[in-house]
Amino acid sequence: MIQLARDNLPALKKTGTYYLLHITVAALVAYAVTGDFLLSLTLSLLEPSVQAFAFFFHEKAWQRWGQPAKASPGLSAASS
Repeated sequence: MIQLARDNLPALKKTGTYYLLHITVAALVAYAVTGDFLLSLTLSLLEPSVQAFAFFFHEKAWQRWGQPAKASPGLSAASS
């Protein structure tokens, strides 16, 4: 588990900062809608907590499959 964290440190840091930002925005929006501080805090912690896990795996999938394919040097020379 520790090795997994070390191997994914940049993505975990990005996920953590995204999580804090998301909680802050969610709390402000929930408070604006409900006018209740405790309710807004509860709502703002639930959804972003689930979303943080989803974001981490989205980031890993993007790293694996979201990058454009790199052209082979042989193919670009042959097409010139």
